[in-house]
Amino acid sequence: MNTETYGSGTPVVFIHGAGGSALSWLAQKTYLQRSNRVILVDLPGHGRSDGPSSDSIDEYAQAVGDALEAIACGPAHIAGHSMGGAVAMRLSMSRPSLVKGLVLIGTGAKLKVYPEILEGILRDKEATARTIMDTAFSDSVPTSLKDKVFAEYMKNDALTIFNDFTACNAFDLMGRLDAITVPTLVICGMADRFTPPKYSRYLAGTIAGASLELIADAGHMVMIEKPAEVNAAIDRFVNSRE
Repeated sequence: MNTETYGSGTPVVFIHGAGGSALSWLAQKTYLQRSNRVILVDLPGHGRSDGPSSDSIDEYAQAVGDALEAIACGPAHIAGHSMGGAVAMRLSMSRPSLVKGLVLIGTGAKLKVYPEILEGILRDKEATARTIMDTAFSDSVPTSLKDKVFAEYMKNDALTIFNDFTACNAFDLMGRLDAITVPTLVICGMADRFTPPKYSRYLAGTIAGASLELIADAGHMVMIEKPAEVNAAIDRFVNSRE
């Protein structure tokens, strides 16, 4: 599994969402590498990672854990977006020695997927991907930005996207969040339609000691739509604790 490391200091690992890649985090990499060791992950079958994708959050968590052990980064803050947040939570439960803290962005304890996505992605990848992009971004985002992200999204084969959403659909930590015992920051765009703010309020209200940052005028892709706000929140969380 491919990882890329930038900067030095307290490590922060970024895990992308369904159908994404490490490119989701370019704004965070640029900002945080000035003060932190930033580690960008391409999950198996995504971006620059070889091998097949998975339809299991647990398998992705195992792959990330193995990769972090291989590069010996030590306990790290794990930031995950959407499916990546699910992976981060499972990693904190299965391999707690690797996790210093969690940053959960646009995610939830349960990630039920719209049936039309699961039914459509193998039948008509392009049309379904367009629907995903239209839903993922807030209405205020320029078409040019959505088109740029769409072009990257289309580099995934249909099976990879299908597997990711299948993994999300099966994910369920309801009633199990007490197993998360590390400091946790929850971030969500107020206009998120995939994982609405109520999902993040539940995480922040259920994970012991968690804090919540709701960001106005941002959708599910909050880290791309409002990078300055997201970067500042992560910076405060990670570096105020050192």
